[in-house]
Amino acid sequence: MKISEILKERKMSLSYEVFPPKKESSFDSVKTATEKIAKLNPSFMSVTYGAGGGTSQYTLDIAKNINDNYNVPMLAHLTCVSSSKETVHKRINELKENGIENVMALRGDLTPELENSDRKDWDYHYAIELIRELKSSEYDFCVGAACYPEVHPESSSQKEDIRHLKEKVDAGVDFLTTQMIFDNSLFLSFMYKIREAGIEVPVLPGIMPITNANQVERAMKLSGAYMPQRFRSLVDIFGSDKQAMTQAGIAYATDQIIDLYANGITNVHVYSMNKPEVAEGIKNNLSDILGKEFSWK
Repeated sequence: MKISEILKERKMSLSYEVFPPKKESSFDSVKTATEKIAKLNPSFMSVTYGAGGGTSQYTLDIAKNINDNYNVPMLAHLTCVSSSKETVHKRINELKENGIENVMALRGDLTPELENSDRKDWDYHYAIELIRELKSSEYDFCVGAACYPEVHPESSSQKEDIRHLKEKVDAGVDFLTTQMIFDNSLFLSFMYKIREAGIEVPVLPGIMPITNANQVERAMKLSGAYMPQRFRSLVDIFGSDKQAMTQAGIAYATDQIIDLYANGITNVHVYSMNKPEVAEGIKNNLSDILGKEFSWK
């Protein structure tokens, strides 16, 4: 099922992101974790793609397993930076042949090696080039793309960032998913600005439950996300107690999600970090909310 169709529904729901193993020896444990998350019956699941396509086969294997055996629509990430058209088209065709209808089109991270390389001969430099190919008449994918409520780290301003985002949407993007956010007010402000810019596709806020104090620094480095003082205080108090931090992290994420639902967002995307117990904890906290029809009273 295409995610664009799922997002037309006005029922409150959750989707989850998982990631493939980095090496074959970890495949079975990751497969088990993703299956447990699939059993929670999310609206869909996404599976990420390693830097440089290093885990591309595992991405497909995880996506196909969930798609075929758990009746959960899958969104497969695909990056294009430094890849040849031949390689990218091969991966696109593999997704198509295996029944994957949804693709998250991403440029991919510029590692230090890539940043210092000669890029003039690359077939792809930006995600928009991949988006145009995925939306060509040859394919029939539902295409998602990323957005940055707190500005892409390579953009000079939010105005420039939104202009580039509009170009991606005009190229055929069906929906957007944000980088992780910890302050809903920044997301809601971003929504106002992109709607003013004519971007009308659905936008899924990305919520990452922080259940380990060590995740904070990594999350900030990866996304540049603003950490509210309320959240910092939570980490200061509970960060040294694993069980307490897990419970507090799930509670904070749940609070964010409820607030987003109350502000008219019907689908929230949770970065599960392959932790079924965290995904389940959030779902249980929302047991009487999920599936409710959204309506203003």
